[in-house]
Order: sequence, then structure tokens, then C-alpha cells
Amino acid sequence: MSDCKHILVVDDERDLVELLTFNLQKNGYQTSSALTGRHALDMVATALPDLILLDVMLPEFSGIEVARRIRTNPATADVPIIMLTAKGGEGDQLAGLNVGADDYIPKPFSLKVVLARIEAVLRRVAKPAPTGRVFSLGSISLNTDTHQAVVDGQPIKLTLTEFRLLCSLIQASGRILSRSTLMQRAMGPGVTITERTIDVHVTAIRKKLGPHAGKIKTVRGVGYRMVENDDAEDLIEAESGDLSNT
Repeated sequence: MSDCKHILVVDDERDLVELLTFNLQKNGYQTSSALTGRHALDMVATALPDLILLDVMLPEFSGIEVARRIRTNPATADVPIIMLTAKGGEGDQLAGLNVGADDYIPKPFSLKVVLARIEAVLRRVAKPAPTGRVFSLGSISLNTDTHQAVVDGQPIKLTLTEFRLLCSLIQASGRILSRSTLMQRAMGPGVTITERTIDVHVTAIRKKLGPHAGKIKTVRGVGYRMVENDDAEDLIEAESGDLSNT
């Protein structure tokens, strides 16, 4: 699966960087490494990696700030990011996902888990669209061949996970999709994330849809559905603690 993919390992623990790079190279990956957030950004600007393993607690720039800058730069926005951190609480995980991380692995971790997560993320990125179809709902359209999303005639930038979630909701034609179903469709089998993660991604999609955010309805205690009529009176009551209004 590795196919000589280039992975940038960013962590301020030299021993861990050496351990990760050794095992990645043993499994056929090319690697580079950075010990600070600033160095990581310089390296990404110099040579775009296929994936970044990114620690949160870094000197100069935190991993959250590094991820934010990568995602807001059009030249680097599509690079997959897996966060590696000792801060494994739900709030820390949500912070990473909010800035566009594709996955989040708390320390201590198994090297087998890290390798499996890397392959899962790379598969999602590399998997070709089977039909190249265009799915539309009102003024929102998604092209599964080019992975381009257009709203009101203007392209918007979605991560791969956001694109797949939105595409699943549009394809459902108004049917309710549970969070577990959305997880399977967007992340693929074998990827363990919390249902709260789906809420974070849906919140990000709503923000990018702007005035059409109301098309995505939260179904209390179940999941989400998408409708063409996004009038305020058509909103389904959001469940307590949902992130859609934050």
C-alpha cells in the first residue's frame, strides 16, 4: 500500500521520531522529519509530503497551529494530517479535528495501529471515484471525479472526509443517516472514531455552506439528513450538546 509515499514526521521527541521513521521506512515509506512547528511548515513548503504525522505539543508553533496554517494555504490544504499526541481527551481530539486533521491517535500508541491508520487515510485519499458522477441539491453540487464542491456557482474547499460526508447526505435524498453510517461512508471500515467526531465535521461543512447551512438537519438522538428547503422553520430540533450552533 505504501507505494513509496513520503511521510513527514513532526515531533519534538527525537527518540520517537527515530522509532517512527525507522518503522515507516521498513514498511516502504519515504520519510522526513521536523522537531519544531516552524521547521515542519518550512519543510511542507519546500517538498509537499503525501501525509503528515503531527504532534500537538511542539516548540515555536503548536501542532494545532501548524495544521491550521496547512489547511488555510491552498497549496497545502489537501495534505492528509494524522495528529499524534499525549493529550488524548475528547476536547483535545475535537480541537485537532476542528482544524482539519484527518485522524487522531493518542499516545502511547501501537506502531501497528499507526501504520494501519496511515494506510487507511492514504486509501481514502487515493481511492478513485467509481463513476465520476455529479450529485446536486439545490445550488450545491459535488463532482465525485474531480472532488470539486460548488455552492451558488462558487467552488468551496472541503477536506476529503467533509466531501464524503456531504456527498453521502446528498445521495440519501432526504433520508436520515445515523452517525455510525456516516462514519462508515466517510472514514471507511476499521477506523475507530467517536460519534462526536462526525458532529465536528458536520459543523465545519455547515460553516462552508454559508447561507445554505440549514439544509443539513440534525435529527435528535439519531443523526443527520439533508433537505433542499433550508428555511428556518424547517429546522429539526438539534440534540442537546450538538455542535451545530457553536
